[in-house]
Amino acid sequence: MAVTVRIPTALRRVTQGQGEVQVEASNIAELIDKLEEEFPGIKDRLVEQNGEIRKFVNFFVNDEDIRFLNGKDTQLKDGDIVAIIPAIAGGMED
Repeated sequence: MAVTVRIPTALRRVTQGQGEVQVEASNIAELIDKLEEEFPGIKDRLVEQNGEIRKFVNFFVNDEDIRFLNGKDTQLKDGDIVAIIPAIAGGMED
């Protein structure tokens, strides 16, 4: 089952400049592993050494935050769109 993965600008060096890639995966954990197979080094930027998704990386499946679904076990189906969104922090204090 092919899903479209939207790659943020900060990770496009790893994907040879590609902003979207197609991956066959049944859940987010498998998607991350498949991305690593195709683009070595991307997994280290997405997950901690213990396998948990990094706190500053957000995954959305069809605009739904996986933290409110089943996390890494969130199921994927053919045609889904997965967006990887880096968290943004900072700003000005008043």
